[in-house]
Amino acid sequence: MNESELRATVLDALASIAPEAASAALDAKRSLREQLDIDSVDFLNLLTTLHQRLGIDIPEADYAQMQTLDAMTAYLARKLDAARR
Repeated sequence: MNESELRATVLDALASIAPEAASAALDAKRSLREQLDIDSVDFLNLLTTLHQRLGIDIPEADYAQMQTLDAMTAYLARKLDAARR
């Protein structure tokens, strides 16, 4: 999965828990939670959805690394790359 496909997967998962995300002009370097006003439960649902769609584990200790769209995409790319090895 390339970066644009991975970003599309993240955005699709985000739209499933925060429908306003589909039409929002997200700043990829700003906090997703702040931009979309999602709470910790919604954020956990997002990560659970990504876990199910991508088949990778996302430990709670890593949640802080995934606050922005860019950071989340980079993190997931690293995890997918490591899973392929």
